Amino acid sequence: MIRLLLVEDSAVQREFISLVLEESGEFDIVGTAVDGEKGVEQARLLHPDVILMDCEMPKLDGVAATRAIMETNPTPIVLMTANSVGSEFTFDAIKNGALAVVSKPPAFGSPTFERVAGQLVRTVRLMCEVKVVRRWPVRPPRTPSAPAAKPPVATGSQARAHVVALVGSTGAPGVIAEILTAVGSKSPATFLIVQHMSEGFIAGFALWLTTRTGIPVEIAQDGMLTHAGHGYIAPDGMHMGIGADGRIMLSTESDDDGFRPSGNHLLKSVARAFGRRAIGVLLTGMGRDGAAGLLELQHADGMTVAQNEESSVVFGMPGEAVRLGAAAHVLPPDEIARFITANT
Repeated sequence: MIRLLLVEDSAVQREFISLVLEESGEFDIVGTAVDGEKGVEQARLLHPDVILMDCEMPKLDGVAATRAIMETNPTPIVLMTANSVGSEFTFDAIKNGALAVVSKPPAFGSPTFERVAGQLVRTVRLMCEVKVVRRWPVRPPRTPSAPAAKPPVATGSQARAHVVALVGSTGAPGVIAEILTAVGSKSPATFLIVQHMSEGFIAGFALWLTTRTGIPVEIAQDGMLTHAGHGYIAPDGMHMGIGADGRIMLSTESDDDGFRPSGNHLLKSVARAFGRRAIGVLLTGMGRDGAAGLLELQHADGMTVAQNEESSVVFGMPGEAVRLGAAAHVLPPDEIARFITANT
């Protein structure tokens, strides 16, 4: 049984969500907490396998509670919200160490109950397996930091990249924000993003990226013409590709890796349309999605990058790319940003 701590300020919601979890037969709810402060205390006392926590709570909200737990008793955290668009602090909490965000299930008997409740149960089950690490409090440096190493720069026949494809899953939203912030809105490249995320949260993620990074990020539409310095994120349930004319192509065709949107689909499309004028980046996440696509981009003379293991929450996706020999460069997020800047 998975030992779970439920942090939710509404007594009605605590009872309802407890029933949903208990009906799955997979969870032992070892404790509940009525606000963020008590959630932090219960995490310290109970050492649960996973924490399911509301975003909006008194005393400490989801962001502050996530930060405190990850600094003191690192535990896999899944956030819940009643608003699937997601407020900005939902994604701030993910950046501070929470692993995923899910919608609260609607009432029993609702047409969407089975789908939303099933998504919650599956997400919590998967996230409890992630080995999280401690987040240290951010403090100003005591001494000037050493100059950053020069990023690798493509040479020879390699052209400057016009398109950068970013693919991520567990732990990647904050990394994507970090990379886009460092690259900046004056970049001459177009950014195409596939992020595995629970249904309904992509719009909130696009808005959060726009607000936090300064790069306009919007949900892609079929036939949309892309622009330099802008980001386009694959919508729920749709594969995203791009043509040589810079126009977005969306589809619902099946894919071997089981994801839609699929990182493999995006990277293979970028390989065909842009080849050596593209950079593919595979970020932290479970599974293997994106590795085969990154290999195809490498075969098309594109530049290929995987996030390194030390900075990844889950090294599954980038690790598979490394295993396949698909990643010419294996870098932490800050160096990925410098690589993109140097090669676009």
